[in-house]
Amino acid sequence: MEKALPENTRVIRVMPNIPALVRMSASVYSLGNNVLDGDTDIVQKLLCSIGYCEEIHESLMDIATALSGSGPAYVFTVIQSLADGAVKMGMPRAQALRLAAQAVMGSAKLVLESGEHPDSLKDDVCSPGGCTIYAMHSLERGGFRSSLIEAVEIATNRAKAIGES
Repeated sequence: MEKALPENTRVIRVMPNIPALVRMSASVYSLGNNVLDGDTDIVQKLLCSIGYCEEIHESLMDIATALSGSGPAYVFTVIQSLADGAVKMGMPRAQALRLAAQAVMGSAKLVLESGEHPDSLKDDVCSPGGCTIYAMHSLERGGFRSSLIEAVEIATNRAKAIGES
C-alpha cells in the first residue's frame, strides 16, 4: 500500500469487525514505515473505543482479516444453526436465538478470562456418556472443525488475492 502513495506518507492499516456496532470489535492494525509515535496512540485510542484492539505485523493482516474480520459471519452461522436445532426440537425461535447467542458470548468470555485452553473447557462440558459428547461426535463426523479451519484458510487466500490486484 505504501508503494502506491507519495514518499513518507504515514500509513496504518486497520481491520475492525462488525461487532464494532456494539463496541465489541476485535480490531487489528499494522504500522507502516513512516508512522510517528503519536499516530499509534491515536489509532489505539480510536480502536479501543469500539472494542478490543491489537497491533500485528503486516504479514499477519490477511490472516486477521479471515479470522477476526470474517469471523463474526462464521459465528452468526453457528448461532443461527444452534437456534435452528432448538426450533426443530420445539423451542420458540426468539428464545432459541437468545439462548444460542448468550451461550456463544458466555463461552467466548470464559475463554478470554479463564486462561484455559478451549479444548479443556470443552472437556469440562462433556460428561462421560452424556449429551454433549454425543453431540461433539456428530460435529466431528460432519467435519465441523475442519470446515472452520478451511474457512479461515480460504478467506486468508482471498484477502491476499484482493491485496495483490
